[in-house]
Amino acid sequence: MDASRPGGSGTLDVVAPAQQPQRELPAPRQLLGLDGLRGLAALYVVLFHCWLYTFPGYPRSSAPGWLDPLSFGRLAVVFFLVLSGFSLAIAPARHGWRTAGVGRFLRRRAWRILPPYWAALVMSLVVAWFVVSPSHYGLPTAKSVLVYGLVAQDVFTAPTPNGAFWSIGVESELYLLFPLLLLVQRKFGAAALVATVTLPVVAWGMWAPGANPVEGANGLTPHLAPVFVAGMAGAGVVVASERVRRLPWGWLAVLAAAPVAVVGVARGFVWTVNHYFWVDLAVAPAMTMLIMAVATGRSAVIVRFLTTRPMRSLGDLSYSLYLIHLPIVMAVIHRVAPHVVGRGLPTFLFTLGVALPVSVLGAWLFARVFELPFKRNRSWRALVAARRS
Repeated sequence: MDASRPGGSGTLDVVAPAQQPQRELPAPRQLLGLDGLRGLAALYVVLFHCWLYTFPGYPRSSAPGWLDPLSFGRLAVVFFLVLSGFSLAIAPARHGWRTAGVGRFLRRRAWRILPPYWAALVMSLVVAWFVVSPSHYGLPTAKSVLVYGLVAQDVFTAPTPNGAFWSIGVESELYLLFPLLLLVQRKFGAAALVATVTLPVVAWGMWAPGANPVEGANGLTPHLAPVFVAGMAGAGVVVASERVRRLPWGWLAVLAAAPVAVVGVARGFVWTVNHYFWVDLAVAPAMTMLIMAVATGRSAVIVRFLTTRPMRSLGDLSYSLYLIHLPIVMAVIHRVAPHVVGRGLPTFLFTLGVALPVSVLGAWLFARVFELPFKRNRSWRALVAARRS
């Protein structure tokens, strides 16, 4: 999910202000902790898809009730967006929210995100055409290749080659808006930025009570922009006073999440899914405060866990895992499991035992070829030189 996705850190070129540099956090703890969060979120999305495609009837799933905690994959993607906004805003926040290289920033985002995305698109198309269809909407077409190749899936409709790709289109549009959002932040402050982006969305939801954009629909960016902006505003904690940074952000996150959780449990899973429009917005503050707790090191136990070697490794390959896992999960569920186990819970357990480790191993290999070289080298010249050395 790098701030672009599930995976890695991203920064915007900035102009340092003339005054003394503002207080910074210890970068290693901050970045490693955030990468661990990305890794866990990507892993949860894999589990969600194992659940989703094993048990038909979503949102009225036929899965056993004890598996309900695996049913909130949409919220994991919302978390990615909050974390993306936070990560991208860290460097500008440390320099007065100033930007000096919008074009350079966009080129670096494209260099970092598009090569693995395009490689995963090719893989997904091959699996869709020759192994298993990615959805009941039909096989990908030439229009699919064009729309998804241009990362325009949030604007134009085409049969999807990979159901997880919808969020990449949303993130790409948010990257284009990011410099403008930073300008609002610098000129008017975090509260004004959040209000400017969020209030129109709230008004839209109240004016159209049936609005509940779903994954794969067009025009999701306006609805999800407030959660991205919440993360941006939260990044201000890196230059906040010591008193602000020492606040119990972890406990505040729990308090902020509690009302959403109570309503969700009381009304049930189906109601929650049918009201994601409001749930997405309501849960964003809690997600932001959780990230702030990790970034400030206030939740020491969580930070220690997130910075263990397995969590760091999972964070390093989280983007690749997000990109390639779904074709693997679909192939196991529809092409392998029927020959080995019965439907329902046996298929789910079999998929966990096969698709999950294969996805993680595949992501590790995929990242080494299509992601890490572009993360470590910022130009074709540097990439070629690294290959030759």
